[in-house]
Amino acid sequence: MRHSTSIIPQFFVTASQECPYLRNQLERKLFTPISKRDGESINNTLSKQGFRRSQNVLYRPACSECTACLSARISVKRFTISRSQKRLLNSNKYIFREYNQPKASLEQFNLFTSYINTRHNEGGMVGMDYLEYKSMIEETHVNTLLMHYRGKEGELLGTCLTDVLDDGLSMVYSFYNSSSKYKSLGTYMILDHIKFATKTNQDYVYLGYWVKGSSKMDYKSSFSETEVFFENKWVPLDNISTKVKEHNISTIDPISEQISQIKF
Repeated sequence: MRHSTSIIPQFFVTASQECPYLRNQLERKLFTPISKRDGESINNTLSKQGFRRSQNVLYRPACSECTACLSARISVKRFTISRSQKRLLNSNKYIFREYNQPKASLEQFNLFTSYINTRHNEGGMVGMDYLEYKSMIEETHVNTLLMHYRGKEGELLGTCLTDVLDDGLSMVYSFYNSSSKYKSLGTYMILDHIKFATKTNQDYVYLGYWVKGSSKMDYKSSFSETEVFFENKWVPLDNISTKVKEHNISTIDPISEQISQIKF
């Protein structure tokens, strides 16, 4: 007689490499592969514990000498839009959103390449070819949407690869035309995800990582009701910014203990 059992995923650790956000720091990641069989369940469970998806892998920082990189999300039901954000929505009122299955196209790839070369020309995605981009978009074992944002004339302004979780929307990766006449497209796409999450009665919009001391990631702190996953719980970003700065590396748990604290 065969009995079904819940499968606990196996975790691995990457080798240390240069941090893309902070100078003179090394990054290291804890990760687990996602299978087609239990991808939805694992993605839902681990996203609530600070993990992010990249293709068919879930990962979160496990750096040996730094804790500045924290998973961030916005509490949709408590979010309050600012005056400047209202003005942004009004100025971009002619932008419209399309829902698509995660399928790559040359139109997207050309925008992606321009974005990387303009905004992240020292990052790991520089030089990605179309097949690599296609894999990034299409390799998914979870419920994923590709959201396109177009201008009044139908031109592609931005794209966001978005996972639909059981408690919210996870913005896996987004890119946009940084030279467009439409302003602050990155912020606009986040505000639109909040709007979409509100309409579909979701609790959170997961943003990726907020990194203390990184100007590239500091924009996430401009949204009200932003929470970060700190010391194994979600806490308001405003409450812990000083603690992150002063966090002693001696309090970083060994990898084995970090794994044992993950809940299933």
